[in-house]
Amino acid sequence: MKEISITTQFKLFDLITDLPNDVQSLMDQAVEVRKNAYAPYSKFRVGVAIALDNGKVVLGSNQENAAYPSGLCAERVAVFYAGAVYPAAKILKMAITAASDTNQTTAPIPPCGSCRQSIAEYEIRQETPIEIYFMGEIGCIYKSDSVKNLLPFMFDKKYL
Repeated sequence: MKEISITTQFKLFDLITDLPNDVQSLMDQAVEVRKNAYAPYSKFRVGVAIALDNGKVVLGSNQENAAYPSGLCAERVAVFYAGAVYPAAKILKMAITAASDTNQTTAPIPPCGSCRQSIAEYEIRQETPIEIYFMGEIGCIYKSDSVKNLLPFMFDKKYL
């Protein structure tokens, strides 16, 4: 038996005001769109702002459904919208924020597994990494230089 070791690296920002100006603006937009989340079941609201290489910003918030699997996370709402409306644009950066209606989220909240896989599809397709910034309602912000840090064993078209 052999053992492998995988190391990932993230940058940590203590406050939104410590972020670069363009990312701070993205995170502010993510916080604002988070308020539009339709989350009557989980009471957990997520907002996302995506910067595209064409200068556009795409926003998304989670949208739940009584038939739980039919809902969609904020990250996929935004990524799929970007792919549908701006198919030639590359995703440069994503800002993600999450808040609960029942308790304060102070830890950075990363994308779920399905969202990581969806982000990976776009990162692989565009052949450039996507910077991902994520936070809770308050507190520090983590920065990943690529979804590969969050999903080191990505499944992609080369396996098909």
